[in-house]
Amino acid sequence: MDHKITSIPPRRPASRGLSRRALTQAGLGLLALPAIRLARAAAPLRLGVLVDMSSWGRDTGGPASVVAAQMAAEEMGGSVGGRPIEILGGDHRMNPDLGVQIARGWIDNQDVQAIVDVPNSALGLAISGFCKEKNRLALLSGPGASAITNQACNANTVQFTYDTYALAHVTGAALVAEGAKSWYFITADYAFGHQLQADATAFIEKAGGKVLGHALHPTGASDFSSVLLAAQASKADVVAFANAGQDTDNGVKQAAEFGIGQRLNGQRIAALLMFIADVHAIGLPVAQGIMLTTASYWNLNAETRAWSERFFARTKVMPTMEQTGTYGVVLHYLKAVAKVGTDPQAVMAEMRAMPINDVFVKNGYLRPDGRVIRDMYLVRVKSPAESKEPWDYYEIVRTVKGEDAFRPLADSLCPLVKKA
Repeated sequence: MDHKITSIPPRRPASRGLSRRALTQAGLGLLALPAIRLARAAAPLRLGVLVDMSSWGRDTGGPASVVAAQMAAEEMGGSVGGRPIEILGGDHRMNPDLGVQIARGWIDNQDVQAIVDVPNSALGLAISGFCKEKNRLALLSGPGASAITNQACNANTVQFTYDTYALAHVTGAALVAEGAKSWYFITADYAFGHQLQADATAFIEKAGGKVLGHALHPTGASDFSSVLLAAQASKADVVAFANAGQDTDNGVKQAAEFGIGQRLNGQRIAALLMFIADVHAIGLPVAQGIMLTTASYWNLNAETRAWSERFFARTKVMPTMEQTGTYGVVLHYLKAVAKVGTDPQAVMAEMRAMPINDVFVKNGYLRPDGRVIRDMYLVRVKSPAESKEPWDYYEIVRTVKGEDAFRPLADSLCPLVKKA
């Protein structure tokens, strides 16, 4: 089979420049391949996995998301309709301008049919619109803003894994039901953080709780002391982190130093988006007791464990829900292509018609607004004593049916949804 992954640059801070050298390193280097090498590929079907490989989102998606897409291609036998599947990887470094430039180069010069993953909600929204403009597909597993398949929906976008509505709903409802009525938010100052706080606030207030305040922080923050002091002074039942990646890791670790968490001093921590990679980085002594929502878990059953062990052999990490989402959305897309070819709207229609069944999703489905409905899991992070093996981090508290986790279609603002 003919899989390719572009060279992965070393970890470095996100760059604002869009020099030719940066673009080449970030994913456009395949343009320089000798023509004879491209000629040998019989009209390959190319997919571009657009992720962060060198800044704070590397561990939740990064190079391992490209591996997940490759595993989906391998599950299809490496080709569809006689066309070899070619997986490209690009590094957007959490820079939306750079991400769109990579996507443009892929589509205009390499006939890439779909852009995959795309962590970073601002970039996810931009890629969704760009793929609509180019009549290609945005197969999103990384960005969480619920606006992507709500008011900003379009007919070329799939939001496969999670969104801020489901994260806020499942975790927020569980904690409020346990008596955590007052909340203070520590929120990343960008689209995803704002959306996550807004969605959580709506659930908290509907359930009879209240938000006592919030503090914004820039991405890449290293010192949370001032916002943590404000959270502590609020005496809120819950200190909620509406952020992601390294920001969540740093915030939760510093909260423990202030005595916040695990019900110490009457306050609990809610990490509204926390991946298993974050728990691994923080460590169970600090993360224990945190409740969070996830779309997948590597050790859920024998099937998920076997797949994850194969993934681990190639990446040396257990998969995050972003990475399993990349696998799932690529596999579902390729199954549709095998039936109807590559016309984007025919593929989307087939993806809606077919139930979604893979290692991590059973009987899921794609709605007209582009939202995939799938079960979600409320989990509690285990204590060190409860963990029986490496990466044994989650206790499944509750399985939440997709219809109960995600925004009801009747409440959608998506213009593609016909109101009764």
